[in-house]
Amino acid sequence: MTYCIINTTTSSEEEAKKIANHLVEKKLIACCNIIPKITSIYTWNNRLNEDTEALMIMKTKTELYNTVEEEIKKLHSYEVPEIICTNIENGNKEYLNWINDNTDI
Repeated sequence: MTYCIINTTTSSEEEAKKIANHLVEKKLIACCNIIPKITSIYTWNNRLNEDTEALMIMKTKTELYNTVEEEIKKLHSYEVPEIICTNIENGNKEYLNWINDNTDI
């Protein structure tokens, strides 16, 4: 079994909680950490933007990534949401087992 961390940013902490609750309830992710009020500076439509966002850090099985991405896109308010997957190469075995026990597949 392989595991990954999926990051996305949202327009608010409330939106992040809505997405996180949905994904945990569907057993697509085992856990989501939400960091409210980060500052993001980026270019969109050829304009420099600075916004306050919430950062979601989700832990799941790599095999669930595509489904998680689809579900985020359905619920997300952004036209092009950041959805980035990073594989977990090593980790606490007991924690990885917990991810396994709390996700489907």
